[in-house]
Amino acid sequence: MEILSSRAILRPADPRASLEFYRDTLGLAISREFPGGTVFFLGGGFLEVSGQSDGEGTGGAGLRLWLQVRDLTATHRELAGKGVRVLREPRREPWGLDEMWIADPDGTRIVIVEVPGDHPIRRDVRAH
Repeated sequence: MEILSSRAILRPADPRASLEFYRDTLGLAISREFPGGTVFFLGGGFLEVSGQSDGEGTGGAGLRLWLQVRDLTATHRELAGKGVRVLREPRREPWGLDEMWIADPDGTRIVIVEVPGDHPIRRDVRAH
């Protein structure tokens, strides 16, 4: 199987609140809009906010978004200044990444990550 592209799709309980959160609060750039939905650029991927939750099933309880930023301290300050509830303050994790956790209006957890310069993610560890 060859994967050419990917995106996470959210079906929010309150589409307007989620659209405003991702567009205005997080400041994600819009890739495209269509009747009933918006697709945002999400680094090398995409986030589609479309439709509405039917209230059945897990409601995305298992979904987490991983967003990498250049400066976690500045991002924390910016989001706190916009009133975003920080679920967990920034800290260095045992695996070496600096992370903080926030949630969107539906409670979808979002980890905001800064990758330190000396972390293995920054190096090509494949055999040459």
